[in-house]
Amino acid sequence: MQVSLSRWGNSLGLRIPKEVAGQLGLHPGAQVEVAREGGRIVISCPRPRYRLEDLLAAVTPDIVTAFDWGPDQGRENPEDPGTGGGGAHDG
Repeated sequence: MQVSLSRWGNSLGLRIPKEVAGQLGLHPGAQVEVAREGGRIVISCPRPRYRLEDLLAAVTPDIVTAFDWGPDQGRENPEDPGTGGGGAHDG
């Protein structure tokens, strides 16, 4: 797909077609990476950076109980001291 460059101040800019922007989830103000690789200009979406606290903030009791993992087996029952699930007292 070819697009035309436009002058924006001292820089050059290009318009990303609506269909391409929609497929990539781009919107006005979105950040992209621009790199030169040989004789090519590569524009890519940066990889998302997740923070543990943000991910944990999305965890609700509904999510925690949404999965049926089946009965506890082996040493995975923290309530039963006989299974070694006592944390600091594990040998």
